[in-house]
Amino acid sequence: MNHRILPPTYLLMAMLVIVLLHILAPLAYIVRMPWNLLGLLPLGLGLIVTAVADRAFKQRGTTVHPFKEPTQVVTNGVFRFSRNPMYLGFVLVLLGMAILLRSLSPFAIVGGFAIWMDIGFIRVEERILAATFGDEWVRYKRRIRKWV
Repeated sequence: MNHRILPPTYLLMAMLVIVLLHILAPLAYIVRMPWNLLGLLPLGLGLIVTAVADRAFKQRGTTVHPFKEPTQVVTNGVFRFSRNPMYLGFVLVLLGMAILLRSLSPFAIVGGFAIWMDIGFIRVEERILAATFGDEWVRYKRRIRKWV
C-alpha cells in the first residue's frame, strides 16, 4: 500500500470514476427525476459528518493522518455513533453522487470504495489504536460500531 495516497485522494478518484462510469457505461437509469435530487441529502450529510469529525480530531489535538500515531482516542460527538465517521462521510458523498446521477454503474464504486477504505485504512488504523491505547480502545470498539 502506498501510504502517500491518503483517503481524500481516493475519494476524489472515486468521484471521477463515478462520473466517468455514468457517462461511458450507465447500464440502466434506476432513479427517476426529480427523485434523484434526494441524493443531495446523503451528499450534504456526508460533507457535514466529515467536517465535524475532522474538527473533533483537531480540537482534541490528535492526528487525522491514517498512519501517524494518534495521541488520544476521540469518543465524543460523531464518534459516539461511528468509529469511522470520516470514512462514513466519504461513502455518503459518493452515494449522494450516485443517486444524483441516476444510473446503476456508479453504485458499484460506492461499495468498492467502502471495502477499500475498510481493508486499506480502517483495519490498519484500528491496529495502531489497539497497540497505542490498549484497553481504552477495546472498550470503545466494543461500544461503537465500525460504520454506524
